[in-house]
Amino acid sequence: MRRPGEGTTLKRLHHNRHQLKQVKGLFGKLVVAAILLIAPTLYFVYFFNTSSSSSSDFPSEIDVQKLWDTADSGGWIPSSAPRSDWPPPPNESNGYLRVRCNGGLNQQRTAICNAVLAARIMNATLVLPELDANAYWHDDSGFQGIYDVDHFIKSLQHDVQIVKSIPEIKKNGKTKKIKAFQLRPPRDAPIHWYTTVALEKMKEHGAIYLTPFSHRLAEEIDNPEYQRLRCRVNYHALIFKPHIMELSHKIVDKLQSQGHFMSIHLRFEMDMLSFAGCFDIFSPEEQKILKKYRGENFAEKKLIYSERRAIGKCPLTPEEVGLILRAMGFNSSTRIYLAAGELFGGERFMNPFRSIFPLLENHTSVDPTTDLKSNAQGLIGSAVDYMVCLLSDIFMPTYDGPSNFANNLLGHRLYLGFRTAIRPDRKGLAPVFIDREKGRVDGFEEAVRRVMMRTSFGGPHKRVSPESFYTNSWPECFCQKLGVNPAHRCPNDMM
Repeated sequence: MRRPGEGTTLKRLHHNRHQLKQVKGLFGKLVVAAILLIAPTLYFVYFFNTSSSSSSDFPSEIDVQKLWDTADSGGWIPSSAPRSDWPPPPNESNGYLRVRCNGGLNQQRTAICNAVLAARIMNATLVLPELDANAYWHDDSGFQGIYDVDHFIKSLQHDVQIVKSIPEIKKNGKTKKIKAFQLRPPRDAPIHWYTTVALEKMKEHGAIYLTPFSHRLAEEIDNPEYQRLRCRVNYHALIFKPHIMELSHKIVDKLQSQGHFMSIHLRFEMDMLSFAGCFDIFSPEEQKILKKYRGENFAEKKLIYSERRAIGKCPLTPEEVGLILRAMGFNSSTRIYLAAGELFGGERFMNPFRSIFPLLENHTSVDPTTDLKSNAQGLIGSAVDYMVCLLSDIFMPTYDGPSNFANNLLGHRLYLGFRTAIRPDRKGLAPVFIDREKGRVDGFEEAVRRVMMRTSFGGPHKRVSPESFYTNSWPECFCQKLGVNPAHRCPNDMM
């Protein structure tokens, strides 16, 4: 029963809330407009203030020669071996787990790691993961076509039982395969979902089929041993087939025979540009192509280029990449391996970059073999690029936010011994580049250096959301021989 005047009060509250929403919306728009108007001014005030501060606080020079070496490890070494009781999988499992890993090579790679962990959690027998025929590359190589299956199964024999296919059973005098019950896991499903919903169906049917299986298990799990299992899968069990490894090492050997080399993942491709909504630098015809691709592949959302650019949401152009490297101290003799698909916009975007760094290579130019040429744009080409970038002296991703390729490589290079990575701070660099486009070029390279000096070059650093576990598995998958904290000490067999 309403009290007297309550209806009027509710109406007033609703009206006031509506007005508040309008005010908030207007305020939000004003804030964005203010940022765009005053960002350049704030940047110059900040730059000149920091220029006058102590050089010991903010070094203005970057020692390029040091970057060719690995980063300071701080006494940490990679180790994904269990630190506590970790029994082998029981002889009797609760059933069979099938998964269908969708996405590109590296999205599938994280899905495989999650599938092994899910099987361990449920005490299930994992059926060799299925890899989607990639929609972008049109490649159906499958697990057997990319990875060394026997090595994968043998490496994980103390963690999970793995079979190549669901075995046949005899029932009522007939031989047939167990039919897996199909389930769609929630995105970033917690462990609890696997030990209840999924396990219940597995016990009921004998096998379950999880599809699609991409990002279907939470990354942040409060169990270091589970996280270390992911590292054992990612960095020890998942090895490319011998012919892919041989081809990759052949390319790396050729590049290293001439000295140091840097690899760059240049993410200036149609899918990423469409995703970012950064269209204004392209011709009307090119914009039409990008908008069409976005409409067909991504959720509808109003994206304003100037706003996206101001907060660093646009992929760096090839020229911007070149300007960053030159400002850091790299010169035209720097040898660069480019890992990239087909660059959108063609040579007019590559020419400025090539004029600064002419010694550019890719997998087909270093080794124009028939094998790679026939599948250069497929999963094999992506696998070769992955290995060359992994083994390069320096790796630079130009758009590591939603890029599985870049993020996985950053994590793998960290685990391989803190190999140097140059990670441009796009948000910090945005006002610097915007001012340059407006003709204010004085102090440009100094400004770029100051932004880059505040980034990590590959050493151990705290994982802060939204950084992925697959990008930074420190400290779970690392240890210290002389660690003060017992939880960080290396296993006895490593001492």
